[in-house]
Amino acid sequence: MKRIMVFIFVILYFISTEVASNGHTHINNNVQSERKALIDFKSGLMDPNNRLSSWKGNNYCYWHGIGCENGTGFVVSINIRNPYPIENDISYPPENEYGNQSYMNLSGVISPSLIKLKYLKYLDLSFNSFKAIPIPQFFGSMKNLIYLNLSHCGFIGEIPSNLGNLSNLQYLVFSSKYTHHNDFGYSSDLFIRNIEWMTSLVSLKHLSANNVNLSMVGSQWIEVLNKLPMLIELHLHHCNLFGSIPSPSFVNFTSLFVIVISSNGFNSTFPEWLLNVSSLVSIDMGLNILHGRIPLGLGELPNLQHLDLFDNYFEGNISQLLRKSWKKKEFLNLGLNDLHGSIPSSIGNCCNLQYLDLVDNNSNGSLPEIINGTETWNSKSPLPNLRELDLSNNQLMGKLPNWLGELKNLRRLELYNNKLEVSQSIDSNWVPPFKLRSLYMISCRIGPAFPAWLQSQKNLQYLSLLNANISSIPNWFWNTFVNLQSLDLSYNRLQVNNNLNGSLPEIVDGTETCNSKSPLPNLRKLDLSDNQLMGKLPNWLGELKNLHGLDLSDNQLQGSIPNLIGNLSNLYSLNLRNNQLSGNLTEQHFWKLSNLEYLYIDSNSFRLDVSSNWTPPFQLSTLYMGSCHIGPTFPAWLQSQKDLLYLNLSNASISSSIPNWFWNISSNLQYLILSHNQLQGQLPNSNIGKFLPNLYFLSLSSNGITGTIPDSVGHLTSLEVIDFSSNNLTGSIPSTINNCSSLIVLDLGNNNLSGMIPKSLDQLQLLKSLHLNHNKLSGELPSSLQNLTGLDVLDLSYNNLSGQIPAWIGTAFLNLVILNLRSNMFSGRLPSLSNLSSLHVLDLAQNNLMGEIPVTLVELKAMAQDHNMSISSLYHNRSSSQYEEKLIVITKGLILEYKRTLSLVMSIDLSDNNLSGEFPEGITKLFGLVFLNLSMNHIIGRIPESISKLRQLSSLDLSSNKLFGSIPSSMSLLSSLGYLNLSNNNFSDKIPFIGQMSTFTESAFAGNPNLCGVSLVIKCQDEGTDKSVEDKIDSGFVDQWFYLSIGLGFAVGILVPYFVLATRRSWCDAYFDFVDKIVKWLLFRKRVTYARNHAQRK
Repeated sequence: MKRIMVFIFVILYFISTEVASNGHTHINNNVQSERKALIDFKSGLMDPNNRLSSWKGNNYCYWHGIGCENGTGFVVSINIRNPYPIENDISYPPENEYGNQSYMNLSGVISPSLIKLKYLKYLDLSFNSFKAIPIPQFFGSMKNLIYLNLSHCGFIGEIPSNLGNLSNLQYLVFSSKYTHHNDFGYSSDLFIRNIEWMTSLVSLKHLSANNVNLSMVGSQWIEVLNKLPMLIELHLHHCNLFGSIPSPSFVNFTSLFVIVISSNGFNSTFPEWLLNVSSLVSIDMGLNILHGRIPLGLGELPNLQHLDLFDNYFEGNISQLLRKSWKKKEFLNLGLNDLHGSIPSSIGNCCNLQYLDLVDNNSNGSLPEIINGTETWNSKSPLPNLRELDLSNNQLMGKLPNWLGELKNLRRLELYNNKLEVSQSIDSNWVPPFKLRSLYMISCRIGPAFPAWLQSQKNLQYLSLLNANISSIPNWFWNTFVNLQSLDLSYNRLQVNNNLNGSLPEIVDGTETCNSKSPLPNLRKLDLSDNQLMGKLPNWLGELKNLHGLDLSDNQLQGSIPNLIGNLSNLYSLNLRNNQLSGNLTEQHFWKLSNLEYLYIDSNSFRLDVSSNWTPPFQLSTLYMGSCHIGPTFPAWLQSQKDLLYLNLSNASISSSIPNWFWNISSNLQYLILSHNQLQGQLPNSNIGKFLPNLYFLSLSSNGITGTIPDSVGHLTSLEVIDFSSNNLTGSIPSTINNCSSLIVLDLGNNNLSGMIPKSLDQLQLLKSLHLNHNKLSGELPSSLQNLTGLDVLDLSYNNLSGQIPAWIGTAFLNLVILNLRSNMFSGRLPSLSNLSSLHVLDLAQNNLMGEIPVTLVELKAMAQDHNMSISSLYHNRSSSQYEEKLIVITKGLILEYKRTLSLVMSIDLSDNNLSGEFPEGITKLFGLVFLNLSMNHIIGRIPESISKLRQLSSLDLSSNKLFGSIPSSMSLLSSLGYLNLSNNNFSDKIPFIGQMSTFTESAFAGNPNLCGVSLVIKCQDEGTDKSVEDKIDSGFVDQWFYLSIGLGFAVGILVPYFVLATRRSWCDAYFDFVDKIVKWLLFRKRVTYARNHAQRK
């Protein structure tokens, strides 16, 4: 028996040894297979920052990002997610401790060796850069995957449908970045053509397809996803889904916690079926076109904590909506809708509310003085959990309630653009209980004093008090907010430190106690624009090392820019435009500005002083240096700026020609102004449209450019504005210009262009402003011009155009505001212009027009209004709104150019023609008329008394006609009339020399032989008679007063001394004693003289 047992034991030992040996060999083989698969995977990757430097040696389970199953060595997880994903920041360039975050990206190709990792359950490749490659098909064969994250990896193309084979998958993310722009905004290069394959993902709990194009899926998405019984989270942000949100045939979303369908094009009412999904915790439908009423039932969803309906068209009453049970709600964003009504006191019942946003609605009234619910809270304070509150852009008014100052956990407060009385609501000694990080109180009435309570808010990171009526900044401000990152105090009346001259402080006290030794050490954005700041720029601005944006534009700053500005290596945007700054700008001012992209220093008096071979350290996208002295040569350093989008070098003292390399400076260039220089030479004949395909604004006006307009201009097909005015261009207008189909403004005025107006201009269907004035164009107006039905301005003045003014000019241009055909050779009769209801300026002077003035002028409705439309509102387009309309008006005997004040002009000038007939009385119904000139015609008749209705009239010229009769006395009521010329007519009788008519001299009435009046040499007969009578009356009056004064003087001289002496006896005695002495002295002198004369005779 023992032998049998020993035998069995020996047999078992050999078997177990063999099994163990085979198992060890099998495990070793697995280890080698797993390691080789990982090495092959790594070999396909590009790793510029050595993130995978630990992937070496045999123990791969300890490699960075690799997870293994205990005991077996099987790889179960790979996580090579970029640890520093680039965030979308439209204000500043992203940065971190590694500098440019793209260096942390892995790229290259993804090896199919991953298929060999048969136990792989977790794969995260997110936030890397596998650019321009599709998602690998073999991912659909990795059937053990539970977690797959391909978010923001740069993949393109269709998402493979074989991912539907991953039946164990619980977490699927293939969200993409915005990569290109289409008609609906930014879209992705990832798309799904058919979504049916997702029905196989029966284990899926989390699906995120943000920014993936689902436009080809249509409404199918809801039925497919409704078949996933375990789905908890659904994220379909910005997926190009449109139309209505479909209702599933039955609601199977029994486990759904989160639904995100924001930033799509949904255009329907709120989907009522969501009110039946009681499990919902979060709903995000913001940034759609949803409309109708917000269902009150949303407040009854038992688990709902997060509701975001931002930026839709929902309607409803805020007071009704917030009266429902919202106790569990933590996040409520109803901003940018059409909600109305006041905010109810029941808002206090939202005891868990952390975020409330009602921005951009129509909420009105005052905030409730008391809110409900505080008695049920442990803290006994209102809304104890509220951290962010935004009530901006509503119609709220009145004082701020006390409870607003008791929100202990408040971190962000935005109340801007309301009518709240902040300064009257807050005691000067108040210290708030909260510690804000963000405060936006734009257009609130805070000033004039700076709010003292802000001194306690030392955690502030973002502060905007734009247009808050603040007039000063206290000294404590500059060293209090050490955490401040963004400061906007623009559009106030700042006079910093209460200085009368409003200068920035030269030195900021207290910085010696800061670790950084500089004021506002974390500041990234500083905006003090549109104030009343004067004085010099202080040196401490150059010590703001973290500054990204500096805006001091539209002030009255003087002096030079400190050299220390050149040390701001993080500076991204610098705006000093519209000041009185001067001095030289040297290379030192820019030497460390390597991140600068936006530079605005125009409308100052700088002189650029750099070497001819200077290469700037920056790559600008926007450069405005208008009114800076850059010339005389064209700046060669511009050749290095390959990313320019906007360039303005107007009035920059450049007198050379434009070099050929300039037209190839940047294929991205969109906006170019080189006006008001002394540029020479000719425009290039090469295909500049090939080099500047995106250019939409081109202004070379007021230079000395010669030659013809090249045909190549027609290749700039994106142009919306062409301004070549005030040059020396010759030749004809090229017909190729009709290829610029986006053109809105065409200004070729003040040149020497000849030939006829091209018939092909009618293809510019978007054209609103056409200036061909002051050229040598000839021929008749082409009938094709009537197809330009959108024209607002037509200026063809000072040419040699002939023929009749066509009748269609009064019917085709219904939006016309300015019609100027002055100084041509048009003949015939005036057409009816009654349909031009928007017309402000009608100038047909200096032609050969004949016939009567049409009575239909009375139907020019815009001129019949007392107020004038702003000409700047003619254009709402991005480019044409930047074009400054101008018009030459001859009035008051002067040649005036109107630009910014063009809206003040309401004018009719038909002078210097051969018009006849009577003065059109209907013209006196054009109550808004400012200038009226009918001189040098053959108009007869009388001036109607109703002319006094033209109360806005500033200039009236009716000279050199055949008008007769009396000048109506009602003209004295024209209180705005500053210029009047009625000379060389047949007026008679007396000039009504009263009111405004008494301000005009003889020249206004000369050449009317039968006219008399005070201001003329010829006096009216009744004026002479009246004068003699008045003289007689005046003479008699003077005589009577003369004799009366003599009598009164005599009486006073006698009676006054008598009454004095009679009342004072002592004065009487003294007076007569004095008289006696004088008489005795005179008698004595007489005797002495007599005795002397008698002795001489003897």
